[in-house]
Amino acid sequence: MSVLNCMRGKTQTQPDFLTVINLNAAVPANHPLRAIKGHVDTVLKKLSPLFDELYADEGRNSIPPEQLLKARVLTALYSVRSERLFCEQLGYNLLWLWFLDREYGEGSFNHSIFAKNYERVLSADVAKLFFAEIYDLSRQEGWTSDDHFTADGTLIESWASLKSFVRKDGTDAEKVKSAKDEDPGNPSINFRGEKRCNATHQSSTDPESVLYRKAHGKEARLCFGGHVLMENRNGLCADFTMHNPIAESEPMMALRQMDAHQKLHPGVSAKTIGADKGYHRKDFVKGCRERDIAPHVACKNNTNIDGLDGRTATKNGYQTSQRIRKRVEEIFGWIKTVGGLRRSRYRGLERTQAWGYFVAGTYNLVRLARLSQAAA
Repeated sequence: MSVLNCMRGKTQTQPDFLTVINLNAAVPANHPLRAIKGHVDTVLKKLSPLFDELYADEGRNSIPPEQLLKARVLTALYSVRSERLFCEQLGYNLLWLWFLDREYGEGSFNHSIFAKNYERVLSADVAKLFFAEIYDLSRQEGWTSDDHFTADGTLIESWASLKSFVRKDGTDAEKVKSAKDEDPGNPSINFRGEKRCNATHQSSTDPESVLYRKAHGKEARLCFGGHVLMENRNGLCADFTMHNPIAESEPMMALRQMDAHQKLHPGVSAKTIGADKGYHRKDFVKGCRERDIAPHVACKNNTNIDGLDGRTATKNGYQTSQRIRKRVEEIFGWIKTVGGLRRSRYRGLERTQAWGYFVAGTYNLVRLARLSQAAA
């Protein structure tokens, strides 16, 4: 018995004394977050003049905008579901404190102040600029293609339940009120036998979302459309735009994104756009030809469209585009699972778009870090 007691380990009570911690030394030299931090710091240095304009010269000091944007990157990178949870974990996560350039003694943020400060950098304009600077950095390092692209779309669920999809004229108000009186937390509203569509109904929680389904046989959900433009060299996300999938179709979104991308990044001159059969349409093919872009679109059987025939589909470049275009699913998979954008955490198209830019930008940062490590 005494032998067993000797072999048993004993818990040592942690003493209360002052500890000096070097956060930079605590992070391994080969940690992948080091490469990401280097790229983020380069981008934030360029955005510093913009931050000067967003903040007043007088008043109480607020949370540095650089830390707010870096917090966005960490939130997407580590699948943190809320600002409150991020602030809770930041207090004891040495890696995150180092990434934000905070001293260990500073600890975390107050979640309420943190959320209010977010409003300054959560605008779609700031988020878009942050995303564009990351992509421009990838171009400077030679990782992207300025000639060949892929377009595809997906659906992002809105932060609204189907129970909130009620009549615009307010005739459902009594039914909804009665259900909430019976069960305020999770009311049971019976819409059986009632035809609901976007023309007559609207979500009371998020009016900008629409009831839509991607294809026949799929269930309809309250959602936004999410459209990606991918460059074909290394599969980086060149643009990520939220839109109304009913008002603006995916093929038209692809053309609009291509125009905006070429305008935003001088030197980009698209030669090809790869896409699936959903883009095998006259308006898309015609739009590509008007822009001197070869539409490398998967063709539907027994469907002929002017501007897309054997002269395009039999070329090696077309086959290459059709093979590479499947990589766009990697972007969708990452932003929905790791980035947490399967469902929006905000109401409204603008705030969802802003968060989408941060998630897509973080995806590009991960790709840049991996590409840089592979090339080293």
